[in-house]
Amino acid sequence: MTSVGAARVRTTRGGRRAPGYRGGVERYESAVDRAIREATERGAFDDLPGAGKPLHLRNPGDDDWWLKQLMEREQISGAELVPPTIALRREADTYPEALVGLSDEESVRAVLEDFNERVRADWRRPGVGRGLPVIARPVDVDDMIARWRALRAAR
Repeated sequence: MTSVGAARVRTTRGGRRAPGYRGGVERYESAVDRAIREATERGAFDDLPGAGKPLHLRNPGDDDWWLKQLMEREQISGAELVPPTIALRREADTYPEALVGLSDEESVRAVLEDFNERVRADWRRPGVGRGLPVIARPVDVDDMIARWRALRAAR
């Protein structure tokens, strides 16, 4: 056989058409293409949900449209995808305002000490990749408690 682009024409060694060849082009069909064609012929795709309905592509110019739709469909918030160190830094930025709802100093101290322990655990985690690591810093518990008291007094 000699190939002509993606198609093949049956020929003999001399380049002439093989005996019994009626003309036309024999197309190559991969195993996957054949399986899809056979399933289509059997009607396996006829009753799929959404058949005949348009695709809902909100922003086709956005390269990350599929990721945003996946996050929406699976109800994944962007905060869940943030690396732990960045999440710790963002949490530290909310102090002491996030602690105003706590009623006593012991509970504020417990929250801050838990935060500092999570920061230390993050330090013990092995670094991955090149470049400078992002570091979360522990908070000064006594300073935060003083700021918490000032916020509580202002309310």
